[in-house]
Amino acid sequence: MNWQEFGKTEKKKRKMMEEKLINKTTGTCVLIFLIILVVHSFEAIILRMDETFFAENFINKLFGIAVLFVVLKLLGWKWEDIGFKRNGIAKGIAIGFALAAVSFLAAYTAEAIILNSLGQHVSMGFFTTGFSLTGNTVEQSGIGFILMCIGFNIINVIMEEGTFRGLFFHILSTDHSVKKAVLIQALLFGIWHIVTPLHNWIDGELNAAGFLGLSAGYIVLAWMMGIKWGLMLRMTGSLYAGMADHFFNNCIATNLLHVVTESGIDEMMIVRVLIAQILSFIIVGAAWKKQRLISKE
Repeated sequence: MNWQEFGKTEKKKRKMMEEKLINKTTGTCVLIFLIILVVHSFEAIILRMDETFFAENFINKLFGIAVLFVVLKLLGWKWEDIGFKRNGIAKGIAIGFALAAVSFLAAYTAEAIILNSLGQHVSMGFFTTGFSLTGNTVEQSGIGFILMCIGFNIINVIMEEGTFRGLFFHILSTDHSVKKAVLIQALLFGIWHIVTPLHNWIDGELNAAGFLGLSAGYIVLAWMMGIKWGLMLRMTGSLYAGMADHFFNNCIATNLLHVVTESGIDEMMIVRVLIAQILSFIIVGAAWKKQRLISKE
């Protein structure tokens, strides 16, 4: 077999593989999802990398990016095909950060007002948490820990946005409507977050009822966020706006910029996140509706 025939054979094999993956879009996405979910669960529950010096479960994110490479190769797709466009990076990031900044400014303000009304003195702290030899987490304001936190969260948004809004949405949209594709990838993203309450349940920090309640809350919140970032992908044509908003939520508002009172740190974080995510969801939903109305004119 000469090189020309070999090239034709390989091209034919890739075409057959692409057809197999695309012909059963939901099944393909669920299979890929289950593979990365197993690794995610193993790291969080068995390896517990978030309880080490690194203070973050990052192995599953690197694995997810590797899976993206493999699947894109099998499909014959490029990274640009799933939203990693070469143009508009700065604009997309600016949109995402602006949305997050406005939403979390309102959320932090509401949180401070509530705490003040309860007689708490509120101050802000910029730090992350690090690992100690006693097994407890301690405040770390060193530049190394902060840069590590930022780096891990960049990896996280590349993997999660690339997989759920990038790969899954584009596979699903080959035979589903945009609405169904957005909803399905968001549902998978919601289920992805069941690992945290599962971890707490296994450790005895939650009973069965608490596990079910927290799992439902996590799934609904993450599902809503997945819809929002899916709409942002559709409106901007790339993943960067959603990645920036996702990064701000995970890195800045959750891991670095803390609300400190006499009784503790971030005691009302869930309220802060809920307010910010509901507000940003409303903003994006309104923008999506307006864009659709304009496109129909």
